[in-house]
Amino acid sequence: MNEHAPIDHAKLAESMPLEDINVSDPKLYQQDVWMHYFDRLRRDAPVHYCKDSPIGPFWSISKHKDIVSVEVNHKAFSSSSTFGGITLRDRTGDLELPMFIAMDQPKHDEQRKIVQPIVSPANLSKFEGLIRSRIQNTLDSLPRGEAFDWVDKVSIELTGQMLATLFDFPFEQRRKLTYWSDVATTDLNNPDRLINSEEEREQVFGECLGAFMQLWNQRVNAKELGGDLISMLVSGEATRNMNPREYLGNVILLIVGGNDTTRN
Repeated sequence: MNEHAPIDHAKLAESMPLEDINVSDPKLYQQDVWMHYFDRLRRDAPVHYCKDSPIGPFWSISKHKDIVSVEVNHKAFSSSSTFGGITLRDRTGDLELPMFIAMDQPKHDEQRKIVQPIVSPANLSKFEGLIRSRIQNTLDSLPRGEAFDWVDKVSIELTGQMLATLFDFPFEQRRKLTYWSDVATTDLNNPDRLINSEEEREQVFGECLGAFMQLWNQRVNAKELGGDLISMLVSGEATRNMNPREYLGNVILLIVGGNDTTRN
């Protein structure tokens, strides 16, 4: 038998025991073979329990109608970080990181509405000229006739520039935002991880919080507030009294949302 023969995932998904299917395995998505396993679950186990995985046991819902039912039933299904949040990997109580995406109603909507205006079409239209000029300058500065890292010179640079603008973060330090986002999303099981432990992640988060506490204090003491994200949080009824941990959680959420998802 050829050990290097490609795996027929369509056949494997059909033949393997249901209890062995683990749709949290990142290789299914890296190899773009996830659909075979979801086809099997939707047909045979739309509510599926995986009892053994590197991140522990978990339930998965694979039918659209069931997913919608879970999503809107806030009383039965919680997004709160107190109960594990919205990620498969649970954080211990002392590492809990509250953020509005990991909160239940009504607090979720109350905090989300504070920052939502910054990405409204009317507000983004004010940045059109700036965005166009930055794209032009970034592309014009690319090396010609030689290989270069597109992610570093274009994807990271453009998102970092705009994220610094939205936060009114020191522009020359914008790469810190990229680093904090990468640390927040780093999988400790990945050999290319940026950090080696949750303790190290917390240390980096402490540096992030220190920088953003300075921005918070600047806004609190300012005579007039601008339209940046920190000013919105400072002035928002639902966010002005956040404790430091909750503030950090929302900052990390906004950094990852503005950096990681846009960059990818």
